[in-house]
Amino acid sequence: QVQPVESGGGLVQPGGSLRLSCAASGIIFNLYVMGWYRQAPGKQRELVATITTGGSTNYTDSVKGRFAISRDNAKKTVYLQMNSLKPEDTAVYYCNARRSVLAYWGKGTLVTVSS
Repeated sequence: QVQPVESGGGLVQPGGSLRLSCAASGIIFNLYVMGWYRQAPGKQRELVATITTGGSTNYTDSVKGRFAISRDNAKKTVYLQMNSLKPEDTAVYYCNARRSVLAYWGKGTLVTVSS
């Protein structure tokens, strides 16, 4: 069973940084579009960033210039570098692996931005 596994969440002060990782074994990783989503309390899950098989990236407007998504196909891992964190970035962050009609989700990692 494919189960992406996120790590790297935690508590950070406003203005701080975190790097999330997502290891996705059990799939031909380099064939999948990888993405990070987040869900804040009381809100719907939203797209944060995606990276295609060719390395093209896309970001939601609220994180542009602060977050960076990257992938290491040899390690079957996708990363999300988050800088200049704001309280409104507080959410559970989910990893997603997608190829055509196939999609796999991780269980999420909590990021809390608070002083």
